[in-house]
Parts: sequence; structure tokens; C-alpha cells
Amino acid sequence: MTESAVAWPGSDADPGVPEPLVPGRLVDLAREAFVPGGVLSRAAEAFRPRHGQTEMALAVARTIEEGGALVVEAGTGVGKTFSYLVPALLSGERVLLSTATKTLQDQLFGRDLPRLAQALGLPVKMALLKGRGSYLCPHRLDLARQDTSLPDRTALRTLAKVEDWARTTRTGDLAEMPGLDERSPLIPLITSTRDNCLGSECPKFHACHVNAARRNALAADVVVINHHLFFADLAVRESGMAELLPTVRVVVFDEAHQLNETGVQFLGKQVGTHQVLDFARDLLGAGLQLARGLVDWQMLAGNVERAARDLRLVVGRAPPGSRLRWTEIAPEGVLEGHWTDALEQLEGALDKAAEGLATVSEIAPDFVRLHERALKLASALHSFGAEAALGCVRWVDVGNALRLVESPLDIAEAVQQKLLKSGSEDEAAHRRSWIFTSATLGDDSRLSWFTEPCGLGSADILKVASPFDYPAQAALYVPRRMPKPNDPGHSAAVALLAQQAARRLGGRTMVLTTTLRALRAIGEQLQARFAGGMELEVLVQGQWPKRRLIERFREGAADGRPGCVLVASASFWEGIDVPGDALELVIIDKLPFPPPGDPLVEARSQRLELQGRSPFNDYSVPEAAVALKQGAGRLIRRETDRGLLVVCDTRLATMAYGRRLLAALPPMRRLESEEDFEEALKSFER
Repeated sequence: MTESAVAWPGSDADPGVPEPLVPGRLVDLAREAFVPGGVLSRAAEAFRPRHGQTEMALAVARTIEEGGALVVEAGTGVGKTFSYLVPALLSGERVLLSTATKTLQDQLFGRDLPRLAQALGLPVKMALLKGRGSYLCPHRLDLARQDTSLPDRTALRTLAKVEDWARTTRTGDLAEMPGLDERSPLIPLITSTRDNCLGSECPKFHACHVNAARRNALAADVVVINHHLFFADLAVRESGMAELLPTVRVVVFDEAHQLNETGVQFLGKQVGTHQVLDFARDLLGAGLQLARGLVDWQMLAGNVERAARDLRLVVGRAPPGSRLRWTEIAPEGVLEGHWTDALEQLEGALDKAAEGLATVSEIAPDFVRLHERALKLASALHSFGAEAALGCVRWVDVGNALRLVESPLDIAEAVQQKLLKSGSEDEAAHRRSWIFTSATLGDDSRLSWFTEPCGLGSADILKVASPFDYPAQAALYVPRRMPKPNDPGHSAAVALLAQQAARRLGGRTMVLTTTLRALRAIGEQLQARFAGGMELEVLVQGQWPKRRLIERFREGAADGRPGCVLVASASFWEGIDVPGDALELVIIDKLPFPPPGDPLVEARSQRLELQGRSPFNDYSVPEAAVALKQGAGRLIRRETDRGLLVVCDTRLATMAYGRRLLAALPPMRRLESEEDFEEALKSFER
């Protein structure tokens, strides 16, 4: 938790008692802030009035005054952050800001909010609140010191650094610790989860960074959280939001395009073998440290671990990231008898562990919590033996571990009932203002791709176009001689195009793939072509931490190093900001249609069929349009950027739905031939 309380010069107002605004006054104040030479000129040196930014700010101000929901699609470069922050701060109301990523959380709290509050001359107390896994747990750190099963010497060295940092940190936010890899196997050992937290019984309760974060959030005027934390609390009311949300009058969701997919993760139920293995490790560690000899801890933990691994083995081999349909007793392709036996064995091992823990529960609170975890895991596994809830879909995620999932198809009902409280007589809820914004929310006038699954069909809608001059700044090329997307040689052809173009540009190229298989194929081919890294350095997602990949890519050919090609998938399609000439070419391998074999995709498509609608036109095409627009959005980030977008999928130019996808993209000029593309590349050569 990080907190900032500033009483800026020129203002002696009490932030806890905001003066009520005269109707329409907030709109006037917001308009004044965005005029030439206004207060925003002091907040951002490069500020200049933009019609779209002001239009959005006024719409946000009206929604704050009147209550209700506003959905705003604000194109890249509009400056939507200031558009919602200015009226939110000027309103004097208590504000909750939710983002999709910790990166934007940190940017809002560490840069945008303080700068804007100072420019506006407002005394604002701000708080940053993240999930448990972001904070050091002092009690778990003590246990880790005594853990004899730490992975390797690297983990021991990292632990020593964490111990040094723990003596000086005020917040316990692990993002503030220099050099800590977010993928470190040590992190689960030094952070708490909802399952293993001891609560008020913890011997380090008063030193708990999570509790300090929540206390400070409850005392703040503006609280910055993320979507995962918001929906986790909506589902289990565990994160402290239950006390915070009723006191908030203005809620803003930035990067709102991720709301539905984030929400469905938390509004169903799930249990994974990784949770069970974590429990077995904690069971053995606590047993040997606190009650050695009283119970055969190695036997209990070993039985649980073995049963979890047996359940994984029953499923057999599957590509990483696979989702198995689960409409019958067992998931698709798994023998029913083997599956039910493995589930029962694991449930039984957890029950036996609970019995052993019950005999020592009075020795330490650790055993009480472990007993609760054992019963909860056993109950969760047992529930998957019954039929799925109405309106939900069930599947198994397969990787090194298994995750059993039952999920609603969307968050519409939850938003209507728990957020907007439609049909209720809750006056405070009806006065609350909800702002949902992103650069990409749909491809039709009602932004149905976003509003329909989020239950926001009656919200006010505003679309604000990007101020960038796309025809002058960017060009789009669809190679006509590219193999068909499903041909075996497609990835090799994409890699060859990337190799030839990147060599001419000296790097400055990002290749975005729709599958991990294509990621590996293209990445391996490019790394083989540029082996040694003297001409170009090929960066491939998964080989380094994400933050390090982006930092190296932004550096490019600085300080005598080779230029870079970045090959990535999944999360790199959005939220990556590489302004300037470090990125001048974005190559997308295929149109990003949702995977047809995915159980959630199939269930959503079946629901549309039952409604007499077209799954392809009403679901697959809008999904592809939004994802394509997100990927293309990596190219132009500033008014001075220039670049080329290449989509290596001939369907964009030849199929009827291609026109709809093209319309969703920024209005870049079209390159119609290979010669046009060569000429455009030539204009970028150095």
C-alpha cells in the first residue's frame, strides 16, 4: 500500500467534507480546466487542447453530477486519463479508480494523480491498493527462512535480498524492490493468499502490509485498484472492498475492455492441483516446524501430493494452455472411472490431512487455517462431482497442473445486480456514477461487444476518435501471396517477411502471433536466422520477464547494440507503449478470431444460436475486430510516430467480413502491392 496526502498551496478546504456542487457547475469547471493556458498546462508540459479530450471530460462531469453509467471509447492519443481524472478530482467526491494492469495502477498513483492534484490546487489523499500477492507477508517470510526445501541457491540469495529490503520498506509492495523477477519461485513463499492468511490470529498481524494498505484505502479520497481485486471482492468479499465501495460515489474503470474476461474468472468456482500442492507444502512445513513428532506429517503431505499428481496424470498429455470440454461426468477424452477414482482419492487424502490437523489445532493458528484449507479444498473437489450450475460452462485447464473451472458466460447479471443494483430501492447506489473507458470497446455504434456481456445496454455511449493523422502517419499492407492461415508453411512465411523487413529497418519490428505454437515457430526461425545477435537481436516472449523484454526492445540499437525484433503473443497485443522510432513495423500473423474449440467460446456461441442469432457475425467477428484493433494500436502512440502494419492473413482482403474488420482499424492508408510495401519500407530505411 502506498499513500500520499498533500495539502497544496492555495487551498485550505477539508478533503473529508467536500462542498456540494451547484448543478452544472462541475461541467463548467471541467471545461475551464481544458482551455488553452488552463490548469492542465501546469500538469503536462506538452498539453494542448484537444476537442475529443474535452468532449469526454464534459461527458464524465455530467455523469458524475447526475449519476448512472457512461461508456466511452476514446481512441489512442485522446488523453482519456486526464479526461476522467479532472472532473473526478474537481467533484470533491470519493473516487475509486480501477485498471486492468499493475503498470497503469502505478502510473496513475505515482505520476498522473499527484501531478494533476498539484495543478488543480486540491488537497487529495491518495491510496494504492493491490491484491495480496503484491505484498510481502512478514509471517510467511519468517517461515521461508526456515524452509529447507527452497529451490536453489538463487532462491536463497533472493531471500537474503528480500530480508534486507523488508527492514526498510514502508509499503511491502514487491514492485518497489529492485531486481526482483516477477516469475521468481520465491514469491509464493513470501506472500499470502486468501487460503493461507491467518488473519487476526497471525503473530505478525500488526506488521501486516495488506492490512495497512486496506486501512489507508479506507481513509483516502482517491483509491487506485485493479480489476482482479475488484471482482475478487465482488465474489468473495475478502479484500476490504466491502467496506470501501459503499463510501465511494464515483467509480472509473480504465482499460475496461478487460472487465468481462476478468470478471468471469472470479464469479464462478475453480480449484487447481497447484493449490493442493501449495497446501501440501505448507502442511509439511508447518507440521515439522511447529509440531514435529505429533503427527506423521510426511505421510499426510505425501498422500495429498501423490493424489494431486495422479489426478494430473489421468488427463494425460495435452498442449500447454489446453482447455478440455467437460459436459459429462469426466472431461472430454478422459475415462470416467479413472477420473472419478482420482477425484475421490484426492478428496480422501485432504480429509485425512484435515483429521490430522484437527488434533494439533490448539498449538498454533497456522494449524487452524490449514485445517480450514483442507476442508475447503475437499469441498470444492466434491462440488465438481455434481452438475454445473445453470447458465455456467465447465472445463479443465491443462498445463503442468490442472485447474477445474466452472464459469458464467459473462458478467451482465453481476453488474446489474451487484453494481448498478437495477430494480432495487438503494438510493445511494442509484446516485453512484460509473465510468467505463478504453481505446477499444466494439465495432458498432452501441459498442455492443462490451456493453452486452457487461450488462450496460442502457448506459450512455460516447465514441471519441483518435486525434492522430493515421493516413499520413501509418500504412496497412495485406500480402496477397501469403500462404493460407492454416497452411503448414504460414508461420515460416511470416518469419521470412519479418526477417527481410526487420533487416532493412535495423530492427524496430514487433511480430504479434495468435497462438503459442506460431510464437515458437516464428521466434525460433528468426533467432536461427540472426544467430549470434550481431546484426539483430530477436526477443521472444517467455524467454525473459515481460518487463525486461519491453525495456530492451525500447532501447533498440542504442549504445552500439543491435536493433531488436520482438516476437510475442497474448498480453503483448495490448498495453504495450513503445513511442518514437523504436517501433516502426507491426506484423500480425493471423486474424485473431476466438479459438473455436474453447469451451467458453462454444458455450457463448450456442447461447447465441438459441437466441436465433449468428455466432460468427455476433461473436467471432466482433471479438476479432477488437483484438485486431488492440494489436494495431501498438504502432502509433504519439502524434510524431510513423509506422507500417502488416496483417499476414489474406482473408482480410478477400472475405466479405474483411470489410468489417478493416473498418474497425484506424484509417491508415492502404498499400495495395508488394511494390508499394517495398517503397514504404525504403522510406523508413536509415
